[in-house]
Amino acid sequence: MTRRSAGIVMYRRAAGVLQVLLVHPGGPFWVRRDAGAWSIPKGEYGPDEDPEDAARREFSEELGMAAQGACQPLGEIRQKGGKIVTAFALEGDLDVDTITSSHFEIEWPPDSGQRKSFPEVDRAQWFDLDEARERILPAQVPFLNRLLALLGAKP
Repeated sequence: MTRRSAGIVMYRRAAGVLQVLLVHPGGPFWVRRDAGAWSIPKGEYGPDEDPEDAARREFSEELGMAAQGACQPLGEIRQKGGKIVTAFALEGDLDVDTITSSHFEIEWPPDSGQRKSFPEVDRAQWFDLDEARERILPAQVPFLNRLLALLGAKP
């Protein structure tokens, strides 16, 4: 069965510049990765869950605050590993210095028998579109283009 995720592309205008909110995954695998490692806040959902409801839940879990307002669909993409991601655009603003992410636990270091807890998201940041294109997972770039089209702007 194909894994599915849903997420939110939060955007704002700061000093006339369109910005999007991206998150950096937590945990030891991602600690030294930057370009091409950031993502929209998203997470997996099951066949009985509405994608927008899942996107709002994951936003809350990864950032510690609710996604308020009306979402607009941005469609789906297929990531490199085969996962299908559905995204929604949402205009909003949040202070990235106040995020609180849920945690996950893994054996670390590998084969040590020790379990350690890591945040799902270790940081969030606002990026203008040019910088966001460099930071975001390559498969998610179409969401940025679709956001621009939705807002009536040119890529």
